[in-house]
Amino acid sequence: APVGHNEAVHLALDSHPDGARIATLDAAGHSYGDDLVVSLHDLPAEVARRERHRPRWVWESATRWYPALLAAGVRVERSVELRLCHVILRNSALTAGSALATARPGPWDATPGVVVPGREEQAGLFDVVSQPRPLDVCAEFASQVATVQACDSPGPLRLLLAAESAGALVAVEIQHAGLPWDAALHDRLLTDRLGPRPLGGERPAKLEALAVTIRETLGAPDLNPDSPADVLKALRRAELTVTTTRSRELEHIDHPVIAPLLTYKKLSRLHAANGWQWLEAWIRDGRFHPVYVPGGVVTGRWAASGGGALQLPKEIRGAVVADPGWKLVVADAAQLEPRILAGMSGDRRMTEAGQDGDLYEGIVAAGAVSTRAEAKLALLGAMYGARSGDSGRLLPRLTTAFPDAIALVEAAARAGERGEVVSTRLGRSSPAPGEEWRDRQRTSFGPDATKGERASAAAESRSWGRFTRNFIIQGTGAEWALCWMAGLRNLLWALGQGGLAERPQLVFFLHDELVVHAPAHLAEEVAVAMRQAAHDAGQMLFSGSVIDFPITVAIVDSYAEAK
Repeated sequence: APVGHNEAVHLALDSHPDGARIATLDAAGHSYGDDLVVSLHDLPAEVARRERHRPRWVWESATRWYPALLAAGVRVERSVELRLCHVILRNSALTAGSALATARPGPWDATPGVVVPGREEQAGLFDVVSQPRPLDVCAEFASQVATVQACDSPGPLRLLLAAESAGALVAVEIQHAGLPWDAALHDRLLTDRLGPRPLGGERPAKLEALAVTIRETLGAPDLNPDSPADVLKALRRAELTVTTTRSRELEHIDHPVIAPLLTYKKLSRLHAANGWQWLEAWIRDGRFHPVYVPGGVVTGRWAASGGGALQLPKEIRGAVVADPGWKLVVADAAQLEPRILAGMSGDRRMTEAGQDGDLYEGIVAAGAVSTRAEAKLALLGAMYGARSGDSGRLLPRLTTAFPDAIALVEAAARAGERGEVVSTRLGRSSPAPGEEWRDRQRTSFGPDATKGERASAAAESRSWGRFTRNFIIQGTGAEWALCWMAGLRNLLWALGQGGLAERPQLVFFLHDELVVHAPAHLAEEVAVAMRQAAHDAGQMLFSGSVIDFPITVAIVDSYAEAK
């Protein structure tokens, strides 16, 4: 049920000098009856008692209250995440004229901190919430309810706020459960790729051997291969025409130093991002506890606060191993963003192209392009604004075959170029460019503008258009993922029995990929639930549409086996 839905009892949870305050709210968000003040020690039991009536908890943020409840074995089914919802309502074009959106910035606009359990000495799990805060949870909730009810299209916005709130619960639950991790196997993987763990700040043996080869090949005995500036100078001294040290540029150069240099870069990234220091810092009790930041990206995508939760490289996925008697169920959404484009635009031919499974092959079958590789290149180019090379060459053919889909992203790009905002399917809106951007655009049209000023302003305009072009697709994809996780979360709970640790658990999320740790006897049912939740998410966003969101599911013992 979305924010403001009167079928759910709303209970506001906020700090109090004596512990926590619980207030009952009506459908308009106003408190009625007597508030209950409960000590922090007794709060988990009180929340568990109230959960029997399936309330919707209204709180500042899940990161503030939920970790301690989970630690006490208490799961919350539904919540309203006021901070995240405030950001959406503050910036949505649907609520632009509301009192909430036009008010001066206040405490609800501040970015909340991220609590990382295990990173500090904790006198008590609820210490983080016991500090006085100048926030009125009840007043903010009433403001948000009124804002949604007054907008012209409240339905999608309510769904977005409910999905965002559910996502906040999922993020805390994933962090609590943790991704099963074999630290000894991780150490062996690192040793195999890098050599034995070095002492102090020295390079691992294989990295140092590559560094020696690179120096000798370039005739640069003092070269630091970890310095892009030094490497670039050495390459140019070797008469190689390079502008950067990026791998995609170096791969096209024929020179003996390229192979060892590319290998060094790859292994160095592994050592820096997921080496022994990462292993010691982030693996506790056989688990990696990722710290996600829901809504951390302007499109609504999640970010990560340390640990690299959104970029676990393939080289170490073999260390992710299910517990004995359990399985990892890994689901990956196929071609999510192209399908989002088909759904948003209502392009019938593109929708039909994806009905047999592989949308890119469907584009080939429709006669738009000749190969699957061309279909992927053309479609990604259309969504990301690529206009040169093969993407630009293929775009006219794609436009002819799927005019509604291409018209949607082109309209979003033109709006961005004019400095306008665009919105996702459910109503999350892009930020507007700043005044400096607008000033440069106005100056470029003036009679005294130089050729350089006009060119620079035009480039900035096109760049903002590329941002808004992709914003609507990436943002709506994030909404689909939130709905997918929210639905799956409840399906998984219904599958299991017992406490939190005995049931199938979401343990990892990566944009369009989910990992569930499940008892082996429930793995097949979990796979069915993942597919069902994906289908349901598509119907939530595109009700009545035949656009499908197929997912591939693998039941494995190791994460590395899923790819």
